[in-house]
Amino acid sequence: MSRRIALFSIWLLFVNYTMWLAPLDRPDTWPLVQKLLTLQWGKVNAIIAVIFSLMGVWPMIFACLMFFDGRMQNFRAWPYFLGANGTGVICLLPYLFLRDRHQEFSGKKDKLLRILDKRSTGVALLLSTIALFAYAIIAGDWVDYIQQFQTQHFVHLISIDFCLMCLVFPIATLFDDDMARRGIDDRRIYWAVALFPLFGPLLYLCLRPPLPEISPKVVEARQMASLTSSKL
Repeated sequence: MSRRIALFSIWLLFVNYTMWLAPLDRPDTWPLVQKLLTLQWGKVNAIIAVIFSLMGVWPMIFACLMFFDGRMQNFRAWPYFLGANGTGVICLLPYLFLRDRHQEFSGKKDKLLRILDKRSTGVALLLSTIALFAYAIIAGDWVDYIQQFQTQHFVHLISIDFCLMCLVFPIATLFDDDMARRGIDDRRIYWAVALFPLFGPLLYLCLRPPLPEISPKVVEARQMASLTSSKL
């Protein structure tokens, strides 16, 4: 419950902060967004272009967890995923604090779930992120970025949004439940992921074992039942 309250508080504060700054009302917002969407990165500070791109990587990281979790909820995960690609944590957080905890997965994995479950998907996201960071380091202008962070509301908000994505990943019980579904009970793995923002979750996607279509708990229960019946 305390995690749910924390996530709701973060969401409420950021929504109000965004409404107060109102970046869409600023004349300098849409020209910048258009350049970012049309990949005119030569006309934009590389650091801003990378942060904008990473705000597309983060929803994919969460998708690799929440689409399995959405099978067990009373509401679908995909509207929140789609919204997160446009508004970041504003659309993502409601899913995280409204969901109920489920540490089992039942049923068959469809084509989408099989793709999201592959370690190669995590590797692709990790390599893309490394390439983006390299581009920011080589071509980015930190003095200009700090100035734009202080003066342009859109740059200010997407930067904070990126930091909030890093913050809410370990806070949300979604990560704990995904570990439990895969039979991972080593808390050192949790802290290793939590203490390394962005790259920790990416490495987790690269290294986590595939999710069985029948949960480990069900398999264990069936084995126990079989063992009991054989003794009788």
